[in-house]
Amino acid sequence: MFEIRRYTETDKAAWDAFVAASKNGTFLFFRDYMDYHSDRFEDCSLMFYREGRLYGVMPANRKGDVFQTHAGLTYGGLVMDAKTTAAATVELFRELNEYLRKEGFRQVLYKCIPWMYHQMAAEEDLYAIARTCDARLQERDLGTVIIQRNTIRWERIRRRALKRAQEAGITVERSDDLAGFWDVLCDNLKRTYDSKPVHTLDEIELLHSRFPDNIVLYVAKKGDDILAGMVLYVSQQVVRAQYSSASLLGKELGAIDIIYDRVINHDFRHLPYFEFGTSALGNTNIINESLIFQKEGFGGRGICFDRYEWAL
Repeated sequence: MFEIRRYTETDKAAWDAFVAASKNGTFLFFRDYMDYHSDRFEDCSLMFYREGRLYGVMPANRKGDVFQTHAGLTYGGLVMDAKTTAAATVELFRELNEYLRKEGFRQVLYKCIPWMYHQMAAEEDLYAIARTCDARLQERDLGTVIIQRNTIRWERIRRRALKRAQEAGITVERSDDLAGFWDVLCDNLKRTYDSKPVHTLDEIELLHSRFPDNIVLYVAKKGDDILAGMVLYVSQQVVRAQYSSASLLGKELGAIDIIYDRVINHDFRHLPYFEFGTSALGNTNIINESLIFQKEGFGGRGICFDRYEWAL
């Protein structure tokens, strides 16, 4: 039997300590990250206790009668530690469903934590939702990843762009000038996709101040001008390119390519995985072929980001 409690602010220390010691958690699940957009989501995160011990946590929000894990995060689901067992996880989801029914929910949307973020095997939840919840695949996005122990040579177009950047004297540096990069990013997204970043400048600056070792900016410059930049999310074993963008001149001179060379082949070579993020067109699961072609040119290959659903 599990005791299921809804998270409150008084649980912050216990929640964060569990995430820090978990086998599949990252800094995105710390409350100082999750709560930056608490005004946009009705938090419904849960904590699972067994025999008085915290057994698991689940970042989640409520949207009407739908329980989501978590709509404001790239990935989510049950955060577990090394003591998690398959049989107990099956029981946990059985009791979770009963708890959610009593709370008035009628549907669950469940995001998975991709395997490359796992510190050890951590797919007990996927087994449990198939066995206990009759879950079905609701959405699948395709991400692009480099596994550093088995890399692929860059495509010629990318190698030539890197050479252009080097010959143009473009330099790459780690920077705190998020405002300078945000101008480049917003201009490029507006011009190319008529869109804007998920995070506002104020939000990304706040998150960077809270997680300076996990949220890192690199910029490519010619003289004093920022031609391109990349915001990286750095977790225990994955570096994710959360945002990358270049000005028109930066694209012409290969400014993005020289940043990728620095972060993939040098500064973060010691981490097992480099992730480029997904390549969907807008809010669809249709691939942006030109975008994924660029990522594959750096040696990235596909990994799925899945979301499941089930009725209660």
